[in-house]
Amino acid sequence: MTKADIVSEIAKSTGIDKATVLETIEKFMETVKDSLAEGENVYLRGFGSFIVKTRSQKTARNISKNTAIIIPEHNIPAFKPAKVFMEQVKQVKK
Repeated sequence: MTKADIVSEIAKSTGIDKATVLETIEKFMETVKDSLAEGENVYLRGFGSFIVKTRSQKTARNISKNTAIIIPEHNIPAFKPAKVFMEQVKQVKK
């Protein structure tokens, strides 16, 4: 499902025009990105949490030059689904 599909589905089920729905979704995503960039986690009860994880420093290898590279500690965004969400997905029939 794409963002356009989500916008269409919400617009169809709520009766709100697609432009307003798209603007709302864009603002939601921007707010989540800004919050994570500032180190704040975003918690959505019943859905999940957008969190910032810290990856520790590690040594990698450049195979072509046969050299070691140190990758410094850095943050990455992650999503942790809520238990209710996980249970709902587990019960989906294939």
